[in-house]
Amino acid sequence: MLTLDQSVRPDTAEWQHFYEKLQTSTTLASLVLTAWQIGLWFAKTLVEQQLNERVKRPDVWGDCSTCGSRLQSKGFVSRRMLTLIGWVEWKRRVGRCPNRCSGSYSTPFDSVLAITPYQQTSTELVRLGCLLAVFLPFELAVEVLVQLCGIRISDDSVWHWVQTFGQQAMQQVDTDLVDLANGVEPTCESLEPALAVLPLVIAADGVSVPFRPHPGITSGKIRFREVKLALIARLKQGQTRTGKTVTRLHQRRLVAVLGDINDLQPRLQLEALRQGITTAAQVAWISDGARGFWRLFDQCFAQLAVGILDFYHATQHLWQAADAYGKTIPQRSPQTWFEQLRHRLRHGSVLGIIKELRHLLKYSSTPASAKPTLKRVHQYLSTHRFHLQYRHFKKLGFPIGSGMVESACKWLITQRFKGTGMRWSEPGFNHLLHLRLAWVNGRFDSLFADFPLTPTLYSPNR
Repeated sequence: MLTLDQSVRPDTAEWQHFYEKLQTSTTLASLVLTAWQIGLWFAKTLVEQQLNERVKRPDVWGDCSTCGSRLQSKGFVSRRMLTLIGWVEWKRRVGRCPNRCSGSYSTPFDSVLAITPYQQTSTELVRLGCLLAVFLPFELAVEVLVQLCGIRISDDSVWHWVQTFGQQAMQQVDTDLVDLANGVEPTCESLEPALAVLPLVIAADGVSVPFRPHPGITSGKIRFREVKLALIARLKQGQTRTGKTVTRLHQRRLVAVLGDINDLQPRLQLEALRQGITTAAQVAWISDGARGFWRLFDQCFAQLAVGILDFYHATQHLWQAADAYGKTIPQRSPQTWFEQLRHRLRHGSVLGIIKELRHLLKYSSTPASAKPTLKRVHQYLSTHRFHLQYRHFKKLGFPIGSGMVESACKWLITQRFKGTGMRWSEPGFNHLLHLRLAWVNGRFDSLFADFPLTPTLYSPNR
């Protein structure tokens, strides 16, 4: 078998440096890192060789947009770009109108390579920078990029990339919303047959984010604004190692918007159609008792979905009633009564609880101070009586808590946008939010190219 020195002998000082370093490496880690550097050096060499060979092919020159004359070649000009394998340099032909018309400068090979005139960083590196910024603060993303591939860029560059492609993601959503408003329904995402028959769940919640008090000004008091978020997923029953039955989410999709319920509504409808809400065998809606969410449910989903009020929010109201009623009955503490009410609610006795509260409001022994709270809880339970059938919901296999969307709020919003000292501008927040949504919804790569940009490593797990 040929050795590396026998099969590859580049006559360059750089190669000799790498080869000597490889020979003197003693530990496995140093061998691997040196070989990694050699691989990057070869990759750069191959890319530059390919570019300089392909540029020799004849270019097709167009006509001048001003005078209509055929553009003419003016020789070769160097081009340099930062890529995932470092700086790559090559020369390509440039052309210009023979009449020297303004704006007639042309580089056909750049178009073949899908690069723009003033682009300084290759798309695959931009994608990686944006991907790191989806999860990490910009400064930390830069440091991780250095550790991953040895390439250092400024955090301002990452910020600008996020603004560019985040804006592109926002524009795509806006286009889809206009189509929906014009009666053009989106194409459903492809589902495996095993997933298509599973129940669909929609859960909604809200979370606040710190913003700058005024655009372009970092000083001043923080202003918190509400972000509305919804989750759409397929539900599948599974078992843990101990044999416990659990419900897991599949084909999870998130919708979020800086705004109110009216801003969330069209986006949620769009995503629900993409996820096949009209053909799902069963659909459930889960949220807390916020009126805006239930108004959205009534307007858009009540005909298709079962409404479920988050069990833990409902029990909070039961505790308020028990606490307000106090120790009116000597042998029953508020905690004891609350536990009884919670058990009855969980097992389908909501009408009995409503009836009991109605009677308490009529009793002369009920403290006058407790009646406003009892009346409010009675009205709350009566309004949501059809959304409190927890025993029935569990039989259908639906969750009775909104923990899934609360967890999504923490992952999508809190972990990235509510770090220590963070205060956002509206454009900066929206651009990064849409990149995070594109990632979790499986639409991130399509923002950068029509082909996969994730490298397939040679036997990475062997």
